[in-house]
Amino acid sequence: MDDARKAQAPIKGRGAASYVTGRYAVTDAVGVDDGWGSVYEDLAEAPRPRTEVTEERARSVVSRNDSPDVGFSQSVNPYRGCEHGCVYCFARPSHAYLELSPGLDFETRLFAKTNAAERLRTELARRNYRPSPIALGINTDAYQPIERRYGITRSVLEVLAECRHPVSFVTKGAMIERDLDLLSSMARDRLVSVYFSITTLDNRLASRMEPRASAPHAKLRAMRALADAGVPVGVMVAPVVPMITDSELERILEAAHAHGARAAGYVLLRLPHELKQVWREWLELHYPERAAHVMSLLRQMHGGKDYDAAFGRRMRGEGPFADLIAQRFAKAHKRLGFGRLPPLDSSTFIAPRTSSPQGELF
Repeated sequence: MDDARKAQAPIKGRGAASYVTGRYAVTDAVGVDDGWGSVYEDLAEAPRPRTEVTEERARSVVSRNDSPDVGFSQSVNPYRGCEHGCVYCFARPSHAYLELSPGLDFETRLFAKTNAAERLRTELARRNYRPSPIALGINTDAYQPIERRYGITRSVLEVLAECRHPVSFVTKGAMIERDLDLLSSMARDRLVSVYFSITTLDNRLASRMEPRASAPHAKLRAMRALADAGVPVGVMVAPVVPMITDSELERILEAAHAHGARAAGYVLLRLPHELKQVWREWLELHYPERAAHVMSLLRQMHGGKDYDAAFGRRMRGEGPFADLIAQRFAKAHKRLGFGRLPPLDSSTFIAPRTSSPQGELF
């Protein structure tokens, strides 16, 4: 990044601190000092970027996945971009495909698939469709703040409940509690499971790392509410960041278990593509005294690189420090009695009826 474009300070309420250029951008703006010093203006004093939402009509909504190290084969994402603003989000580089910044654009220029439920109904009705659990909101959170306005996740969940189609969630949004009526009903038929992603229990750190996600205590409260209603819940300690959050691993597992989580996992910090730049910038702004140490440990766990995308290694890393995290997790997992959530049931799926000009006559 050109010196004239480096962020000078964090932006309150945002995870990224600048408009990191995407790898597919056709043009790239470069600041040039005109002698008046304006190019070095502190971003914190500039007008805060507002959230802009573009409504779009999706041609399809069910995405297939064959990665061997994730636990689902298909997913639906109601939104593109995520206002939670988690600085470490592995999905940030996906905004580059739109010729937008994986930095601030990812959390301020969002896209809402307003016809997601309609398209899902059409795709589930196809004769060659074979049901398997759908992960709802994996690339970006299905319960990010704009869901209050659009309700797309709710409408998609209603279609899945109507069709008795299994669905799973990984979320940082306590807003999921809003849909407890559907979730509890589906849980009785083994049609839903929910994992809460918890990175830290420190409210101040959370406000810097994931500024518009639900606070740690709100996630735990929602976890307890879902568990009490019979919804199978688990916890993902994600991401584990060396020298920033790794010391909290056991405490997060203990708190989650106390609030009803009965399965657990963890994921090491991943830095694909432009996320390396977004993360390094955040690290220098918030933890300049330990930035070099954090990056050194990450490289040690990724074969000397900032990130190793190889299946099997990208989530866990390798080497002494990665082994230590794995051992600590395994020990706490066993001590607390975590197991696995019940498998979801695809056998009772009922394909939706396709719309017909003759309505319900036949």
